[in-house]
Amino acid sequence: MSKIIITAAISGAEVTQAMNPAVPYTVDQFVREAKSAADAGAAIIHIHAREEDGTPTQDRERFRVLIDAIRDACPEVILQPSTGGATGMTAKERLQPTELNPEMASLDCGTMNFGGDEIFVNTENMIIEFAARMKERGIKPELECFDKSHIDMAMRLVNKGHIDRPLHFNIVLGVNGGAAATPRDLLFLRHSLPADATFTVSAMGRHQLAMNVMAMVLGGHPRTGFEDNLQYSRRVNAESNGMLVARLVRIASEMGLEIASPDEARELLQMPPRK
Repeated sequence: MSKIIITAAISGAEVTQAMNPAVPYTVDQFVREAKSAADAGAAIIHIHAREEDGTPTQDRERFRVLIDAIRDACPEVILQPSTGGATGMTAKERLQPTELNPEMASLDCGTMNFGGDEIFVNTENMIIEFAARMKERGIKPELECFDKSHIDMAMRLVNKGHIDRPLHFNIVLGVNGGAAATPRDLLFLRHSLPADATFTVSAMGRHQLAMNVMAMVLGGHPRTGFEDNLQYSRRVNAESNGMLVARLVRIASEMGLEIASPDEARELLQMPPRK
């Protein structure tokens, strides 16, 4: 079996320090959380930028400051900014981090009802626009799919030439409006992917660990971190993103699996060598 690539989603756009004081807002806090995750074994750091007061932002210059600071502290790690941003942001806002030419970026593959009146809009034309920007700049897209229809959309755009192989998916489970975080739904979505694709599994809250472990059993890769889950156990906050990563490393070791370094992750995902 291939080595396991751990992604740490260290910040998210919705979680706050009122929920867990370790959620990063400032540059120093982002560096602290990224380094804790990388030191524990994460090969990929997924980033939602925040202003100093915690406000979600897709501002290019804020991303630049955060990415430069994290890269100084963790020079080997793969940095993966979000192009999802937060609900209500325009496509132009959301695309700003791609102007920094990161190695990877998330590419959401469908519209979601996030609850109440919140709609996370990703029209077909928006997905094509985002994919074109990533192709133009040599950015590896992580195809975020919250449901079966999102996988179908991604494959339709692959077949039309908008998205290039090799493909890497992130199956996101347990989000309002999307597929449930259950073994049944994960199996269905995993077997809906092309046989030659790689995949990561993300799951929300208390479902995170179980779905992460199932991902490893199925030959995929886990995503952990504060964006998806703030707690280490019931009513006990995780002290850091690194604490969540370290648990996955221990479990993978018990399963006889090895953890991929960032350069090994690049090879497994068929990414170009670092510049």
